[in-house]
Amino acid sequence: MSQPYYLQGSAFAIRMNSVVGWLARHGVSLMGSQELSVRGRKSGQMQRIPVNLHTYEGVQYLVSARGHSQWVRNMRVAGGGELRVGRRTRTFAATEIADDAHKAAVVRAYLERWGWEVNQYFQGITVKSTDAELLAALPDHPVFRVSVEH
Repeated sequence: MSQPYYLQGSAFAIRMNSVVGWLARHGVSLMGSQELSVRGRKSGQMQRIPVNLHTYEGVQYLVSARGHSQWVRNMRVAGGGELRVGRRTRTFAATEIADDAHKAAVVRAYLERWGWEVNQYFQGITVKSTDAELLAALPDHPVFRVSVEH
């Protein structure tokens, strides 16, 4: 049995994520970036990573461009987390999208918005890919619906 797809970040990408996360914590959102905090499934500590929260048809989603990353694995266990820009922190519940047609529509819209930044993580899949190509890539890219708690 093969391991689920995950593309490890380069040293440069990890450093850039640190900078983007620091900026989001201090109130500066680059192109809509936010800092995601999710409880670690093993450590119990909050793990932080910058994300591009994506809105599709009025609903917010988190798309894992790099695949089955640690934040994805933690999210599956925690069922939610926090999104932060500056002092504004929003707690949310997360539901993983299983329906392929829905997930494909969200991923295609995500690639349309964020492709310039994330295309290299999708193994050749772009907004211009066929439906069949997109569907074939979906198992490698988890998508979560974000429901902000009030």
